[in-house]
Amino acid sequence: MPMLNSLSGRFLILTTIFVMLAEILIFVPSIARFREDYLQNRLERAQIASLALLADDMIDSALEQELLENAGVFNVVLRRDEVRQLMLSTPMPRPIDATYDLREGTAMVLIRDAMLRLANPENEVIRVIGAPVQEAGLLIEITVETEPLRMAMIDYGIRILVLSAVISVFTAFLLFIAVQALIVKPIRGVVGHMQRYAAAPEDARRIIIPNAGVTELREAEEALRAMQTELIAALRQKDRLAQLGSAVSKISHDLRNILTSAQLFTDRIESSEDPLVRRMAPKLVGSITRAVHLCESTLAFGKAEEPSPTLTMVTLDDIVADVLDSERLAVGEYDLSLSENIPPLFTLRADPEQLFRVVSNLVRNARQAIVASTKPGEISVSAYEDDDNWWIEVADTGPGLPKRAQDHLFTPFQGGVSKGGTGLGLAIAEELIRAHGGALELDRTGPAGTVFSIRLPKGDGI
Repeated sequence: MPMLNSLSGRFLILTTIFVMLAEILIFVPSIARFREDYLQNRLERAQIASLALLADDMIDSALEQELLENAGVFNVVLRRDEVRQLMLSTPMPRPIDATYDLREGTAMVLIRDAMLRLANPENEVIRVIGAPVQEAGLLIEITVETEPLRMAMIDYGIRILVLSAVISVFTAFLLFIAVQALIVKPIRGVVGHMQRYAAAPEDARRIIIPNAGVTELREAEEALRAMQTELIAALRQKDRLAQLGSAVSKISHDLRNILTSAQLFTDRIESSEDPLVRRMAPKLVGSITRAVHLCESTLAFGKAEEPSPTLTMVTLDDIVADVLDSERLAVGEYDLSLSENIPPLFTLRADPEQLFRVVSNLVRNARQAIVASTKPGEISVSAYEDDDNWWIEVADTGPGLPKRAQDHLFTPFQGGVSKGGTGLGLAIAEELIRAHGGALELDRTGPAGTVFSIRLPKGDGI
């Protein structure tokens, strides 16, 4: 039902339930109080009947019976001046089943006796002891049947429950109207602002103006306004970057034409007799080639839209084995060893393709650094886990990262180490791991080597 799925509808139902629960909790002491008042009323009636007898000792049996019926009791015992007197009496249908002293009844005792009386449908004869009104004696005793008492308690309870239901529904209805006006309507206003903004997110006129009187809603509106403002700025920046990418694409095309012409020109001038010209021509072509590569890398990074990772349980040693096999082919005869230290059947939750790219990038960077140093080296990939995360480490014995690369390690176009590099590899790898909810970090670097660590969380992030 739509009613049950709405905030106001659920609030209405819960309010009705809670008010009914409160009324039920009130019902228990109320019914106990009603029982006490009922018995106390019978004691007072019996006392009045006994006072009539004291006023005139010559009361016939018919009048005595009428007094007892009017009081609703079988007999009356009045104790005055330590003398116990049977004032009025009539034959009882059965022996007395229980005795209750209203003078000593605590709240819990009264509640217990009332609940037991409601639960027991059998008609019993009970003795009730109380204090006479106006201090007209030490005590008064009566014997009564329980069926009239129980029926009166049931009738009272039904009236209480019906009244409670009416009060609950009426209260819930009033609260429903209040919630609609004070909470639901402002929330719908915020939702409407969000929907209108989503239709045209670049229109600054659609930014919400906080005006809610409720503190929490006002904070939500202010947070939404800040988010919308930041989003508009981000969209404008995106447009600028798209325009820049288009410009770079055009420049890259022009540079390719220049390179083609330069290569043809080089082929001709390589036969020149001038040694200086022959030496400078290849350098000229190399510079132009690097410029084209930089433009193409910039364009590719600007257009790259990495998909969200498809998280599955994958076996890490299979991915690492593929990476190391590819790098061994690239190493060739160079004195560089590649190894792994991964527990058997080590599984983790990740996108296998994206994780392959990240590990491959780290291993390739380590291999290039070691080869550039012209010294033997070693690259190892290890993995372990703790209670909260899976860890992957890529360690090498290379020369370490220079200070400039450390300062801008994951910044595009600034974190490159090799000559002609763009520094995009680590930036993309860090972005992929961040999309997994994890982190790519540089643990240590120096003359003894470099260690990168990948942390992938085990939790779902909720």
